Amino acid sequence: MNQKTSIKHVGIQCNDRESARIFFKEILGLDFKKTFSISNDLSNNLFGIAQDVTIDVYENDHSYFEVFITKNNTKNKYQHICIEIENKNQLIDKCKGHGLEPIVVDKNGKTLLFIRDFSGNLYEVKQRS
Repeated sequence: MNQKTSIKHVGIQCNDRESARIFFKEILGLDFKKTFSISNDLSNNLFGIAQDVTIDVYENDHSYFEVFITKNNTKNKYQHICIEIENKNQLIDKCKGHGLEPIVVDKNGKTLLFIRDFSGNLYEVKQRS
């Protein structure tokens, strides 16, 4: 079965909230939609960065950016690409078959799936509904 993959959102790390607002709102013309945060534990489990982090969301009809606001310049980053697929289990099997170990984390009863590719790039995987 050939999966139809599409980009769901892009997560990017910025060092300054105001400069992020200028870039995403004033330069790219995206609307600020919301702010949320993730805990130290969840951040460490998903990204290997043990800190609470605030995330601002900018979007329009075609693009959705999660902007991780942090001055932390670490080896691990919050950058990731969220893709939408038809079958998570099939993708997990394919990853394991090629030696990649999926990152599966429970968040309030919801299972989150992330996968690092062979170059270390991080992908969040959502199943198309």
